Amino acid sequence: MDTMEKTILHTNATVKAPIEKVWDCWTSPEHITKWNFADPSWHCPEASNDLKPGGRFSSTMAAKDGSMSFEFYGIYTEVIPQKFIAYEMGDGRKASIGFSQIKEETEMHVAFEAEDQNSLELQQNGWQAIHNNFKNYVETL
Repeated sequence: MDTMEKTILHTNATVKAPIEKVWDCWTSPEHITKWNFADPSWHCPEASNDLKPGGRFSSTMAAKDGSMSFEFYGIYTEVIPQKFIAYEMGDGRKASIGFSQIKEETEMHVAFEAEDQNSLELQQNGWQAIHNNFKNYVETL
């Protein structure tokens, strides 16, 4: 039995858009492919999303030069529309995303279990970069 305590990392974004728009852009594959990458040299050519408990999501993350790609996927464990999403990633780590509307903005808070192959700083910065891309995408849409 694994008694090691998991390291939980957090990212936040405040998006200048109503929660309905933020939710749609976060969960719709046609939008996910436009923002789901941490660096401009990467892109997300494919995404699928079955947004319900037990439903599977998947995003292909790929270097634009074709040198590398991987699939980020998981299974939803909880979905409360426009409020909360929890899921288990393909490697067994857990993550959650909370959404809340504050006046004209939507606040998003992501918590995720760190993996042990990359530094905590690299993981934190990578996930935050993706959420910054998301914020920029939604606000210019």
